[in-house]
Amino acid sequence: MNEAGRTPTNNEFYPAPKETGNESTNNESMSEERKPIIFSVDDDPQVLRSLKRDLRSEYKSEYRVISTDSAKEALASLAELKKKGEEVALFLSDQRMPEMLGVDFLEQAREIYPNARRILLTAYSDTDAAIKAINDVQLDYYLMKPWDPPAERLYPVINDLLDEWQAGYRPPFRGIRVVGYPYSPKSHTLKDFLAGNLMPYQWLDIETSPEAQELLHLHGIEPKNLPAIFFEDGAALADPPVTEVAARVGLQPTAKSELYDVVIIGAGPAGLAAAVYGGSEGLKTLLVEKRAPGGQAGTSSRIENYLGFPKGLSGSDLARRAISQATRFGIEFLSPQEVTGIEVEGAYKTIHLGDGSKVNTKAVIITTGVDYRKLPAKGVEDFTGAGIYYGAAMTEANACRDKKVFIVGGGNSAGQGAVYLSQFAEKVTILIRREDLTSSMSSYLIDQINNIGNIEVQGRRQVVESLGDGHLQCLTIENLEDGSTYAADADALFIFIGARPFTDWLGNNILRNPKGYIKTGRDLITDENFPKIWKKEREPFLLETCQPGIFAAGDVRSGAMNRVASAVGEGSMAIKFVHEYLAEV
Repeated sequence: MNEAGRTPTNNEFYPAPKETGNESTNNESMSEERKPIIFSVDDDPQVLRSLKRDLRSEYKSEYRVISTDSAKEALASLAELKKKGEEVALFLSDQRMPEMLGVDFLEQAREIYPNARRILLTAYSDTDAAIKAINDVQLDYYLMKPWDPPAERLYPVINDLLDEWQAGYRPPFRGIRVVGYPYSPKSHTLKDFLAGNLMPYQWLDIETSPEAQELLHLHGIEPKNLPAIFFEDGAALADPPVTEVAARVGLQPTAKSELYDVVIIGAGPAGLAAAVYGGSEGLKTLLVEKRAPGGQAGTSSRIENYLGFPKGLSGSDLARRAISQATRFGIEFLSPQEVTGIEVEGAYKTIHLGDGSKVNTKAVIITTGVDYRKLPAKGVEDFTGAGIYYGAAMTEANACRDKKVFIVGGGNSAGQGAVYLSQFAEKVTILIRREDLTSSMSSYLIDQINNIGNIEVQGRRQVVESLGDGHLQCLTIENLEDGSTYAADADALFIFIGARPFTDWLGNNILRNPKGYIKTGRDLITDENFPKIWKKEREPFLLETCQPGIFAAGDVRSGAMNRVASAVGEGSMAIKFVHEYLAEV
């Protein structure tokens, strides 16, 4: 039939071939879309309807059947299917079609799906072409039309070919795929953001993965524009900023309302606890996070001394549970978004955000926690994100498989990171300035480390220089006992050397101690500047700063205990004081 005689119907995907019949709709279930595809092409609507009916009757439980009367539209659709990660198991194509011959269609389809089986539908007069095509396009089989009865002349042939295809088929990854260079700081930032926000993804190394090369070719992305991120719907972003990725995966970077009862700055354990209690107690609550929920605790591979979890839990699992709990109570979560300042105007506070927007609130809880201090060694900044990482950086653990890993630091976070990385690395070496770990690490972690054969603790050592060509390859280490230095091959370095509060953005509005931790409650009274700022007759509440209605909780607060449980307790306590403050304004 000529092209004008085709009968278009609804589309299964975009752009889709025009199907004959009306069995397919746009309301197919996700499970249906995940099935491998049997793809049939024939320009005769009557033949196509008959073929589609027979295929769906026999194979609809295991395969998705797509049929079209246009070979050109079919080829365009195959490219889109490939971008989405869909798999085609079998092609059936008529030989004589006005747009192109069936063997030509199968040859082009083979370039997109080389492993799919190929069947040519022929009339008796086309058998010579079909036989020739067996060699020319590696045709798997040709069938004479008509194929009645299908149980004898169609299904046995297709069953054999599908069995062959299934033997080598491995279901593709479903979800976000990230392509980049292994020691790229940009790639690390993107992976760390996705992992921190609990977004499953597949990492593909452009230097070793054929799939990565294929994705770049399909989307027309140059290697110089990596990293690139590919979504399940076929869309792609090249070298994207984190904010663009966040918007694409459904995170909320802008506030929905103009005024809130309380804005919580920082989604670590203290901030998450405050959000849960604020939402559950009816406060209009906004939680703002610069990077990902969980804070420093969120990067921990295993928290084993948190009440109620005898087998321990990961920091990311704790963050996931807390965010789910808080959002169930109706809080608004803004991420990724940075707070750059707080302006006090009477009883109201204006939160200035990194994108230039503002949010108004009656009360504020600062729970920004702490950052790891920078390692003052030569070359460290050159390789940060390219073999040198601050914190556990669990996103890079698999890249450390069978490699030499060093850890600087002797606290619990360092110990938890060492235990986790030992599952991947050939050897993990912990470098500490003290003689041993007993004065800085919990005994249960020391016992674990002592029982793991590929972890070594070296006391009285420090890193003085990092070296490499594009990424970390070697460390210069100093022996503090005699001042000598030596070189050690190193594939990765993870740094856990104490913390500093994340409070530089506050300026002079909030009183802090010399180390930058926020003063609250009775600690404020001894500060000589306190009377100049505090003008209320009452004393500050326990967690209240020098600005009425602005509170601090967790590790960012002066005098706080560095424990997840205490941070959670302070976060919940802060909401109690918010209620008391709101009652007086």
